[in-house]
Amino acid sequence: MSKKQLQAKLDELKSDYVRIQGDLDKLEYVRGRVSSAEEQLIRLEKEIAEVNRQLREWND
Repeated sequence: MSKKQLQAKLDELKSDYVRIQGDLDKLEYVRGRVSSAEEQLIRLEKEIAEVNRQLREWND
């Protein structure tokens, strides 16, 4: 993947993370089931970390 593609993927992942975090906040407010949203956030955190690692390799 090119550096530009990695940056675009990172932007998309961050956007998804913010959206799901908002959903999680709403679910907590109405006492909904939050485990699925939490799992998605954990998965996204791992993906963001991986893309950041790949971007650091480009910068080295």
